[in-house]
Amino acid sequence: MPNPRSLVPRSSSSSSSSSSSSSSSAAAGAPPPEENEQDQLARGPLSILMRSVKNSSQVLINLRNNHKLLGRVRAFDRHCNMVLENVRELWTEPKPGGKKGVVNRDRVVSKMFLRGDSVIVVVSGESLQAAASTAAAPAP
Repeated sequence: MPNPRSLVPRSSSSSSSSSSSSSSSAAAGAPPPEENEQDQLARGPLSILMRSVKNSSQVLINLRNNHKLLGRVRAFDRHCNMVLENVRELWTEPKPGGKKGVVNRDRVVSKMFLRGDSVIVVVSGESLQAAASTAAAPAP
């Protein structure tokens, strides 16, 4: 399992300027940059991906090409580039021969690198399970 600290985005400033900025931010009462980055991973938008890495839970990812991926995140970065395992890719195609309607297609990929610029939405597996259980529950 990757070390969560290795996934934390780093600033591009030089070490001399970062040491002076960290001392000035510490003097102003702000948390050190490393703590702020960890807090962003724990509570920010990337927290869904961090939880998936830690718990090895599934996520559903909608892509720009109207494909959907259901799989487990092994690693990610701040650009939403991801390494996924046990991925099921789902999409629809028009019926062959010009007939009306669509055909559901899918395939399974054991390991995949996903470039972040194609990601539209990431939904955690916990949310999927909650939605499925409420949809299956009878109406009062």
